[in-house]
Amino acid sequence: MEYSKIVSVTGLPGLFELINTKSDGAIVRSLDDKTTRFASSRIHNFSHLETIEVYTVSDNVNLAEVFQAMEKNSGSLPDTKDNNEIRKYFEKVYGDIDFERVYSSDLKKMIKWFEVLKKNNVEIKLSEPEPEEEEGEVQPEPVKEEKKGSSGATEKKAAKKSEKASSEKTKETTEKKSSSSKTAKPAKKAAKKKGK
Repeated sequence: MEYSKIVSVTGLPGLFELINTKSDGAIVRSLDDKTTRFASSRIHNFSHLETIEVYTVSDNVNLAEVFQAMEKNSGSLPDTKDNNEIRKYFEKVYGDIDFERVYSSDLKKMIKWFEVLKKNNVEIKLSEPEPEEEEGEVQPEPVKEEKKGSSGATEKKAAKKSEKASSEKTKETTEKKSSSSKTAKPAKKAAKKKGK
């Protein structure tokens, strides 16, 4: 099970594996009881764990970074009923958390989610497909340009010819408009005189 497929669904407790998305919602599987269900996007919001950030005293950090710090810590997880114990735990594990903006309910949720991820043997690792795709897209582009090489010159010539032709046409039309407007003005004046 990949960390990138794990989502939190508003209104539903626990974490879910995203099985499939639809236009009006998603099919998700609970990591707790393994039940699969449809969650409507009209009722629920979906948050990928990969996209969740945690407030710190400096820049925000990804939730995965906090989970990784929790993983490295050899101590046991605190009791979620004791807020003081939870805060002491996070001060030890990840002291940069901004405890004024990260509430005790958020800290409890992090502990519960971490427990669920560990039970399901989910490797807490952010996926990095974007840099690979960008590199892949950059490489084919020069090849396409090389293929165009000889025909590129003829295309440029054709483009110049069409530009010249269109510029000549615009000159002709502007000249026609200016001459017709000159002839139209006296006619309008004559019509005005007749009206008087």
